[in-house]
Amino acid sequence: MGVCNLNHSQQDVRLKFESQKAFLPTQLSQTLDRYLEKGNSQETLNVLFHLLKKYDLSTQEEQESRNDKLKRIML
Repeated sequence: MGVCNLNHSQQDVRLKFESQKAFLPTQLSQTLDRYLEKGNSQETLNVLFHLLKKYDLSTQEEQESRNDKLKRIML
């Protein structure tokens, strides 16, 4: 994933999550849904947005890598 100079809002991340929710593993989706209810730093929002961006078009291997990164963020 390339570097993005845009800051993504909580709403941007929520909308991206909603558009990709059906493609995420159920447990991860539920955890992420709860995680997004609380406030997050700008850096975290940007990372979350890019992990979710085009998730549905990613290979299985890339999705697994993104899943691991999402889980680490939410610890």
